[in-house]
Amino acid sequence: MKIFLAGATGAIGRTLVPELVARGHDVVGMTRSASKQDLLLNLGAHPVVADALDPEAVMRAVASAEPEVIVHQLTALSGPMSLRDARHPDRSLAATMTNRLRTQATDHLVAAGRAVGARRVVAQSFGAFRYARMGGPVLTEADPLEPDPPAALRAVQAGYQYLETAVTTIDWGAGLALRFGGFYGPETGLSLAPDAVMATAIRKRRLPIIGDGGGVWSHLHIHDAAAATVAAIERGAPGVYNIVDDEPVAVREWLPAVASALDAKPPRRVPRWLGRMAAGEMATVMMTEVRGASNAKAKRELGWQPRYATWRQGLAHGL
Repeated sequence: MKIFLAGATGAIGRTLVPELVARGHDVVGMTRSASKQDLLLNLGAHPVVADALDPEAVMRAVASAEPEVIVHQLTALSGPMSLRDARHPDRSLAATMTNRLRTQATDHLVAAGRAVGARRVVAQSFGAFRYARMGGPVLTEADPLEPDPPAALRAVQAGYQYLETAVTTIDWGAGLALRFGGFYGPETGLSLAPDAVMATAIRKRRLPIIGDGGGVWSHLHIHDAAAATVAAIERGAPGVYNIVDDEPVAVREWLPAVASALDAKPPRRVPRWLGRMAAGEMATVMMTEVRGASNAKAKRELGWQPRYATWRQGLAHGL
């Protein structure tokens, strides 16, 4: 198939392009930076330079490619981030730009897809920390999203919802939104790279366990995110899909294991009231109340299986 991949040089894109090429697909990779054209050529894609926030540029790029499938992996989160950015995504320039990519750029890609007669749109969304804080510890796509997220997450969550609605309601093709879990592995915030923001925070003991550490997190290796995207390109009905590993886990169990994998000291533990004062409501909720996600639908309908079935395997072999 002819595939137009927006965000082709991001963490997922760099793994996704070679996998698609190996499966016989013809990939046109869009990048905003002309300097990254050689990277895309080396990965096996045909590069095209365009600003995703320029509707006319996107239309020209998509029209030239004439794709059957449009894949939306656009973010502005690939560069260095500070710990302040991680605590306050609503104030982060990178997150603000990414929100524009989830809203405005989504509209541009969908409009271009309609114009050229594409048959399918697959877009990157996010599932971790979004489900309502009620019911069991592990929820499905049929369960409600959190109606009242912490203030620092409201704009971010609204951006995800906008993208999912815009993609899954197209009436001229199949639109799939993939709700990824928290990424780890190469080119992510949790890797062995010296500037990986979460790994750095854990090594410096700046990411404590707040309260009982009962918040349940769902994780995903970056290579498994790419593999799930391949599956969604090739099959699956319109809708949202949780793309996470097989073992959602409480922070109190996961965080010490990550510290050990990074040869760091165990995380500190702080009471909930102190965590709220020091790190804010968002971090406190994430540490104590959030729910994990089930991947049963993606396995059943996309035929996808994570290479790293649990975060335990990923920590041992995938960082």
